Amino acid sequence: MGDTPPLPASPPPPPPTPLTLVQPSCKKKHKPVKVFRVFRNVFRSFPIITPACKLPSLPGGRLPDGKVVSGSRITGTLFGYRKGRVSLSIQENSRTLPTAVVELAMQTNVLQKEMSLGMVRIALECEKRPEKDKTELLDEPLWTMYCNGKKIGYGVRREASEEDLHVMEVLKAVSMGAGVLPGRSEAEGPDGEMAYMRAQFDRVVGSKDSETFYMLSPEGNNGPELSIFFVRV
Repeated sequence: MGDTPPLPASPPPPPPTPLTLVQPSCKKKHKPVKVFRVFRNVFRSFPIITPACKLPSLPGGRLPDGKVVSGSRITGTLFGYRKGRVSLSIQENSRTLPTAVVELAMQTNVLQKEMSLGMVRIALECEKRPEKDKTELLDEPLWTMYCNGKKIGYGVRREASEEDLHVMEVLKAVSMGAGVLPGRSEAEGPDGEMAYMRAQFDRVVGSKDSETFYMLSPEGNNGPELSIFFVRV
């Protein structure tokens, strides 16, 4: 018997995307504003199904405590594999490194279904710290998460992973939009798709214990609303 021919070598993995995102210039500075509005978002292309949660309110029907004193414009990206947990990346703009990444207690496809209803309010809540504790609100490691008033689990703040940074790099030229990217996750396999939704958000700081992100949209758009509340109670 002859020698068994060697198996063909598997193709090498594609080289990583060079990282060109830059450090944010003013992570903790906010320009004062006198008034703000709730803007409607730009995305309409989600499947329509029966909602899992219906009450468009914060936990307990509360609004964040404190008077609105400042606000600024940021870039927010919701992304994840369709059957995996969705993550929120917060950037000063689309060309900077994320200032925070929060993994939410919701699958990506479930969030897409909720967005089809026309209104989604996500509240992330944690306990207040002692007065002397200077931890920034968005640096909190663990959040109780509510969707439209219904508790659904816990959100976790984490450092941006290599895959997170790859997604932000690929979307560097995108200021707003929604779509899919080729998957890179071993769990999802080479055919898995990473869904994303990116928009500009109006960031409103009510106090050191409350911030709200309102998704912006072009004038005249009648798509669904999305608001994200960070609250210490």
